[in-house]
Amino acid sequence: MAAAHGHHEDGPDDVGGEGSPSVFRQAVAGLQGVLLRPEIELDATPPPQRLAPFSYALEAAVVVDDEELADGRLILLHDPAGHDAWGGTFRLVTLVHADLEEEMAADPLLPEVCWSWLTGALEARRVPYAAPSGTVTRAGSHYFGGLRERPPSTQIEIRASWSPIEPGGQGAVPDTAAHLSAWCDLLCQIAGLPPGGAPEAGIVTLPQRRGPQSR
Repeated sequence: MAAAHGHHEDGPDDVGGEGSPSVFRQAVAGLQGVLLRPEIELDATPPPQRLAPFSYALEAAVVVDDEELADGRLILLHDPAGHDAWGGTFRLVTLVHADLEEEMAADPLLPEVCWSWLTGALEARRVPYAAPSGTVTRAGSHYFGGLRERPPSTQIEIRASWSPIEPGGQGAVPDTAAHLSAWCDLLCQIAGLPPGGAPEAGIVTLPQRRGPQSR
């Protein structure tokens, strides 16, 4: 796997300032040292401010021949006091979406398949996680007036969150690098790329979709 096309502008010492916990800075450092497939462009982005005392965000796109096939955002949250719903002190939150063929999106099993891509990616990377939750949404668009020449389009969107289990119990640093790698596997899968990087078996992939967005 090649290094990420993007770059991380802020180092771990800059995240949250001097008052940020050491475990959070180490978790962010894990995100900043991952090697990725060459189709993935990855960079830091401003995180939300009210979800947790400490947060860090990445945005990524799967780009092939200057065409964007899928994109998403991954947010690392940390609450030193712990969170009952998380079952720990860390939480990962994501939004991933891509355009699909209209007839493909009509498959009634598509939401279940897309959700299995997330859990399957985490399991393929052998990263422990807990309390997964989320939604899979498909939305169709038809164009009229000045846009009537554009063919109908359908988008699939995955919103999800899960808790990375910290080895050694609460207070330890989770393997954020492995979680990021699994998330990138999900991005590539929803983009229709063949599996790569992790030894995955039994993976169902979507055919290449029509009309990806130009960069």
